[in-house]
Amino acid sequence: MFVVIRKKTLIIACIILILLSAAAGIIGFTVNNTLSFSTIKIDEEKNFIKWVDFTVPCTVMEKALALDIRSYGKEVKLNWIELLAYLAAKYGGNFKNFKNSDLDKLVKKLNEGCTMAELTADMKYYPYYYEAYSAVLGGFVGEFEIEVDDKEKPGQKVFVKKYGLKAFSPIAKGYGYSHYDDFGNSRSYGFRRRHLGNDLMGSVGTPIIAVESGIVEAMGWNQYGGWRIGIRSFDGKRYYYYAHLRKNHPYNNTIAEGQVVKAGDVIGYLGMTGYSTKMNVNNIRTPHLHFGMQLIFDESQKESDNEIWINVYEIVKLLNKNRSQVIKNTELNDYFRVYDIKDPLVPQTLDAIPIQ
Repeated sequence: MFVVIRKKTLIIACIILILLSAAAGIIGFTVNNTLSFSTIKIDEEKNFIKWVDFTVPCTVMEKALALDIRSYGKEVKLNWIELLAYLAAKYGGNFKNFKNSDLDKLVKKLNEGCTMAELTADMKYYPYYYEAYSAVLGGFVGEFEIEVDDKEKPGQKVFVKKYGLKAFSPIAKGYGYSHYDDFGNSRSYGFRRRHLGNDLMGSVGTPIIAVESGIVEAMGWNQYGGWRIGIRSFDGKRYYYYAHLRKNHPYNNTIAEGQVVKAGDVIGYLGMTGYSTKMNVNNIRTPHLHFGMQLIFDESQKESDNEIWINVYEIVKLLNKNRSQVIKNTELNDYFRVYDIKDPLVPQTLDAIPIQ
């Protein structure tokens, strides 16, 4: 009797072990459902941000940016991303609760010698907001050199050093456009989905500008976006998506996939292509640029069901104060920037690559 019980117990124990092992991935099943004792490696869940709602109003970004710029070179240097992350942590990400007095008190404490680490020690979500907002705005502000007209030598230009906003509006200077907050609106072509960008309505042929320096990661036809171009920031966190470019001449002819572009460069032209499996077709009713920004904390997010697209409407409003002036080269039949920029974020080895 004792032996029988031991056998039953052993059989039950083996079955439990097999089931637990299969569930854990240590023991797998083959195609014909027989047991396979080959070990299956299970990766631990990667620890990276899975979602970001960027809801900072343009007016608040402008206030934080002005504080950052005015403090440049002073004993206490304010960081606009830190200021915004602090406010987000205080409001739980809801900037409808924003008060100027909250920002003023924060700046006062920092100028009196308190550190951001001390002030956020008890803010559980400050690290999250700082990392998230750094991904959104990380390449927008810093030191750079920009060409200006040389007052002493008319007709010539000279580089001057500056600190401030070095990201540009996606629409060239002197060209009109309109937009509204259309992020999340319904789209039905192909399948029902959410609109993951901001549509800037304008005239066909309007020069489109690289918002930030980076590498051209994608070019060509997409049935939803028509002629489109995707540019990746050098830190890899931001992927800029410009779609519905002009029929027949969508891109600046100097642009190629894998090439470095600088913030302020002309990369293409506004159009109305897309919503067609056939290339070079105008199936968009109103000429506009679809401008989007995807955040990437891990490469698995780049092209997946877990992509993070943020609402760039307020960002476009912020960038409107910095627009790239362009001029047409009639021989090349393309527009080019008037004032060049030297961006320290551009790796020197890449910056030296000649434009074909």
